[in-house]
Amino acid sequence: MQTLAELESEYSFLDADDRYRLLIDLGRELEPMPDALKTDATLVRGCSASVWVYPMAEDDGTLHFLADSNAAITKGIIALVLLAVQDQPAAAILATDIPTELAPFDLKNQLSSNRTQGIPNMIALIRDTAARYADA
Repeated sequence: MQTLAELESEYSFLDADDRYRLLIDLGRELEPMPDALKTDATLVRGCSASVWVYPMAEDDGTLHFLADSNAAITKGIIALVLLAVQDQPAAAILATDIPTELAPFDLKNQLSSNRTQGIPNMIALIRDTAARYADA
């Protein structure tokens, strides 16, 4: 999978339609999330689409997130968020300013507010999870 910096370089040259396609393609690349994990407990509140995020603590001390959505572009947004934090130690996730990492993608101006309204909730869930594991 690409880094956010590599992806931003490609994204910056695309027109609006191609940016949508890129987000949809990113969403398709997400690791599959088993349906059994798509529960009320893993549902991210405040998203216009259904979004599920399931964290897993790995043996090496990193956090790995499975995520899915019932909306293709939303899945792409999730993939962007995960590129900033996936497989990082909890302390590194807490030190990452995810909104700043996503700023070059200018999602609020590229997408409707319906599509972006849940991003802060996804970020909060990831940060809360990292805080729990950092304190453990």
